[in-house]
Amino acid sequence: MGEKKNTSLLWVGIGVAVLVLFWQIASVIAGSDLLLPGPVPVIRRLAALAVTEPFLSALGFTFLRVMWGIILSAPLGVIVGVAAGLDRRVSAFVRPFFSVVSATPVMSVILIAFLWFGQERTPVFTAFLMVFPVMVANTIEGIKSVDPGLREVFRIYGMSRRKTLTGLYIPSILPFLLAGLRSSLSLCWKVVVAAEVIVQPFRALGTGMQQAKAQLETPELFAWTAATVIAAACTEFILSRLLSLLKIRGAAV
Repeated sequence: MGEKKNTSLLWVGIGVAVLVLFWQIASVIAGSDLLLPGPVPVIRRLAALAVTEPFLSALGFTFLRVMWGIILSAPLGVIVGVAAGLDRRVSAFVRPFFSVVSATPVMSVILIAFLWFGQERTPVFTAFLMVFPVMVANTIEGIKSVDPGLREVFRIYGMSRRKTLTGLYIPSILPFLLAGLRSSLSLCWKVVVAAEVIVQPFRALGTGMQQAKAQLETPELFAWTAATVIAAACTEFILSRLLSLLKIRGAAV
């Protein structure tokens, strides 16, 4: 197991090195930091930003918006997904809503939400609206994956709805929920920052990107972008570690 992990880390490092190399080559070909700065100017600018209060404040507030998007959308998505997976009437009822959401451009959602909620709440609402259907869809898929034979066993033994839900459906849909949570976290970062770029709340990574772009500070624009990517990767890594620990404890019990 340890050797496989070390091999995976090695290839991840090689992949990162190749990516940085192509980035440097493209920067040399572009011939201008205004068009495409190389890795070194971006890293220097990121290091300078990382110790400033505005940057840390922006990072913290964006992180909170991402967390609120997940906190609001994930539990509600599971509840609606379970109801829709178990009852065709509920599934038919919510289908038009999901069709509208999936067909509406994200930029339109952001602009409309801006009229309703203002600068501070728009990123959270947009993240909720984009993540909620993902959690519902994953939950429904989990319900559909339940073995019909096990359903029949629970029915024959006269198990109550509560016991059937907690003893059969919840354990069966758990892997789907965890997968949906991982993909939702990544999506939430993208949507929140995109909304911040447009509506520009006072403290936000997206606002920093927009200001850098307006001032033609391309290395700083790349630095804000790199900070967002790193923050998203860190939160995904932490989530994966927490889920792994939960699985290990569950197996031990």
